[in-house]
Amino acid sequence: MDEFLDLDRFPLNRPESAEWRALVDLCRADLARDGMFNLVGFLRPEAVARAAAELAPVFETGAFTHRRRHNIYFRKDLPGLAPGHPALAEVETVNQTICADQMGQALVIRLYEWAPFAAFLAATMEKPALYTMADPLARVNAMAYHAGEALNWHFDRSEFTTTLLLQAPEAAGEFEYRSDLRSEGDPNYDGVARLLRGEDDAVRRLRLQAGTLNVFRGRNTAHRVTPVQGGRARVITVFSFYDRPGVLFTEDERRGFYGRAV
Repeated sequence: MDEFLDLDRFPLNRPESAEWRALVDLCRADLARDGMFNLVGFLRPEAVARAAAELAPVFETGAFTHRRRHNIYFRKDLPGLAPGHPALAEVETVNQTICADQMGQALVIRLYEWAPFAAFLAATMEKPALYTMADPLARVNAMAYHAGEALNWHFDRSEFTTTLLLQAPEAAGEFEYRSDLRSEGDPNYDGVARLLRGEDDAVRRLRLQAGTLNVFRGRNTAHRVTPVQGGRARVITVFSFYDRPGVLFTEDERRGFYGRAV
């Protein structure tokens, strides 16, 4: 992995070293303070170009256009919440998505399956272990957002979300997030409604550089990508790790996100 990752700055391959421990401690501190950490330059510049180039033909011929209206939960209704509640207001997401089973042994797949990667992430999240996802479609996804396209407000299913930006757009396409909008004990539906109305002053915005590894608490942090501008697409990879092995999406979830069940 040394030819692809900057393992001098980010020594994922040396878990017994003081440098590895210092990096883990820094990431934990960022998670505690901001609900996320970013490793800028995690992927070397030449590797960024290679990773994007490997996926480009798949986007051209095999991508699924994920276009749908949805609420922030990606669920039609929630028990105990009236159907007309403003927390269930619909938004629109549009992007092109490719799945792990379309990527062969692309660099991003090799990184995902590299054991030190999961071990490092588990340490930053203070978990005994993390496991790659069993789902052949959802384990690794790549999304491209062209001009006018966006990923709208949502919560993630997993506790943490791990992404790697492969190509930044010419303009806009920024990552917006609201940390800890809800908790396990408080769904904060009124707060969600305020966010959707644009009335939440705690929303923060982040412009990522290509090659940046971004890890954030996606289950209780509402987030979106603003509409892209310009002729260059925003391309990002999403890695799915869980604290238990064998996790699969349902067939309905696969159809909703990828247009197919297998």
